[in-house]
Formats: sequence, structure tokens, C-alpha cells
Amino acid sequence: MQRVSRATVTVVAEDGRAEVVGRIGPGLCALVGVAQGDDGAAAAKLAGKLWHLRVFRDEAGAMNRSVAECGGELLVVSQFTLYGNTERGRRPSFVAAARPEQAEPLVDAVVAELERLGAVVATGRFRTHMEVELVNDGPVTLLLEV
Repeated sequence: MQRVSRATVTVVAEDGRAEVVGRIGPGLCALVGVAQGDDGAAAAKLAGKLWHLRVFRDEAGAMNRSVAECGGELLVVSQFTLYGNTERGRRPSFVAAARPEQAEPLVDAVVAELERLGAVVATGRFRTHMEVELVNDGPVTLLLEV
């Protein structure tokens, strides 16, 4: 998760055509990886954590406000490569990552829960080649595990 000034996700087709599918202003860019064994409860917990995590500055300059309090937006992008294991060899192993059939509904569940909480959410597009551009604010980057 990164606090951003702005972020965009573009899908690039095999023929080179590009389509912006998600764009936000100030808020959070969340690269979401789903592991084998994750479930709907984990998706809801992650959404709640993203929505309420205090990583924005208050009047005193301390990181004490959440995206919910600031009125920021969220960009949620599926990212199975977060579970790449590089302990051995030179090629990452992705065996810990959930299969697409399990991962896609859980990423959708994170987005749905964020929207239920009141968030403005933009997304990438599952199973496509995506280019993510962002301006990291701070920079503030955190690894969230639930």
C-alpha cells in the first residue's frame, strides 16, 4: 500500500493499444496479492484496514488520519507476483499465490467492502498486462498482512 498524490492503471493489449482503466487523485494505491488459503474474512479485514489506517497527516503534521477521514480515493490492483518466493534459484516461485479462480473474487470482495464503507475505488483489470503509474506521497509505503 502506498500513499499517493495520484495513480493510474493502464491495460496494454497484445497489439500495443493502451486503455486507462483506473485513475485516482490523492489517496492509497493498494497492490493486492491473494495467497492460497485466503478467504472472504481476510478480504473484509484488508478493506477495513486500508480504509481506517492512519497514514495521512493531521493539522500537527503527524500521520494520524485515515483515507476515510481525508476523503481520499483508492486504486486497487491485483498483483499475484507479491507472493513470488526468491529464496532459491533465479526464477521466482509463485506456488503460494492463489489460483486466479480463487484470487479474482477475493480482490473483488476487497473492492466491494471498500465501496460499502464509503470509499471511491478505481481498479485494474484482472488477468491483463497492466502498467501502474503513481506519485508516491511522502514516500509512504507499507506492507499490510491480514
